[in-house]
Amino acid sequence: MNHILLLLAIILLVSVTSSKLLYRYGVPTLLIFLVMGMLFGSDGPGGVYFDDYETARRICSVGLIFIIFYGGFGTSWKHARPVAAQAVWMASLGVVITAALTGLFCSWLLNCDLWQGMLIGAVISSTDAASVFAILRSRKLNLKGGLASLLEVESGSNDPTAYMLTLIVLRLMGQGGDTHLGLMIALQVGVGLGLGALLGLGTSALLRRVDLEIEGLYSILIAAVALLAYALSESVGGNGYLCVYVAGIILGNSHIPRKKSLVPFFDGLSWLMQIALFFTLGLLAFPSRLPEVAVPGTLLFLFVLLVARPVATFAILSWFRTPVKQQVLVSWVGLRGAASIVFAIYAVTYHPLLEHDLFHLVFILCLLSIVIQGTLIPRIAKRLNLVENGESVLKTFTDYEEELPSELVELKIEACSPLAGKRLRDAVFLEGTLVVMLKRNRDVIIPNGATELRVGDRLVLSTQDRDALEQQAEENRC
Repeated sequence: MNHILLLLAIILLVSVTSSKLLYRYGVPTLLIFLVMGMLFGSDGPGGVYFDDYETARRICSVGLIFIIFYGGFGTSWKHARPVAAQAVWMASLGVVITAALTGLFCSWLLNCDLWQGMLIGAVISSTDAASVFAILRSRKLNLKGGLASLLEVESGSNDPTAYMLTLIVLRLMGQGGDTHLGLMIALQVGVGLGLGALLGLGTSALLRRVDLEIEGLYSILIAAVALLAYALSESVGGNGYLCVYVAGIILGNSHIPRKKSLVPFFDGLSWLMQIALFFTLGLLAFPSRLPEVAVPGTLLFLFVLLVARPVATFAILSWFRTPVKQQVLVSWVGLRGAASIVFAIYAVTYHPLLEHDLFHLVFILCLLSIVIQGTLIPRIAKRLNLVENGESVLKTFTDYEEELPSELVELKIEACSPLAGKRLRDAVFLEGTLVVMLKRNRDVIIPNGATELRVGDRLVLSTQDRDALEQQAEENRC
């Protein structure tokens, strides 16, 4: 046990410290985690033999849950709304177009049957949310024309589409046809959307009415909701990743208590999951097998980069009259990464008699995508003059603090109020709310954290969201 803990500690420390060092030279952070896994793997100096695809699938699935959840939780709907239609079409029809074109190309390139080609196309059809979020945030790269929000929403919501396509192709390969395919698609989308919305709205309402007393418990509750969303949706035939994303985006854009502590918690958890996910994928890979798939993997990468992704992008965004420069950048940012490799692992475990080494083929494609596309994104964005100078991409996330005018609101403590009898430090207010003064009978008190709130007290609050605070006050009335 001690040896395992020591190994885990070394892996985390080396991953974090090396990422800080190599980041200065423009090396994508996620690539470092992937390479670390390969170094510790069976072909590397670490010599850890690991070829358990099923275990890797389970680890990576849990990692994707929190990465996708935080992708939704951290996306500001206010900034995403103007480009939501483009993002949704790119995340749905765009994925289908990319999968179809890539599948046809794979069947020709690898001389395999059409369904196996389509399986590869489905597996690599989505852009990688972890990679896109990491690059935009780490580089603080904000883009003109709402492109940052478009890319965030697209990359966060297209993994469920690729996952569904992978399931469909695998089912068709196994059965040669499926009369219940329409029902499967309806369940995947309907349950994923409906259950995600229900859990998101329900949890938001619960958090506004229940005081958990201990601040750290809020993070645990939200994490449990993310796991519940995936497990519950999958158990009834829905799309677990879609459910998680919808729940995340609703919670992230709701007025919930302790949000300032939730954001850094899930940011750290997301990075931990990314390290675990990419390290596991690197550990599972055998570098000695990569030369066998180097040529087809490189050709496949070039086809997706130069043909499939651009065709899908221009076919959809042209209808929205998106400028050509913006379409070029959206096309380039179609990174393939962890999600594609995870879906490849799922395909291998579901259908082990595939003609080609699907995992290593997809692995080398994603490796090239992260290295080439990921490294050049800032340069290409600047060359196309699409970088918003003086602005930070963080404004497109819900944890971005805008400078909004504050308003004063008076809140009376009634007998039935959950605030009655509590000390001010334990009281739950909306984020961004400041207690200015307390009126008690005819006295005016400047409160502190130890001040006990009594029935009849009137609190004068400074807030950036008057409507939300008045709603909270209304909920506290008898």
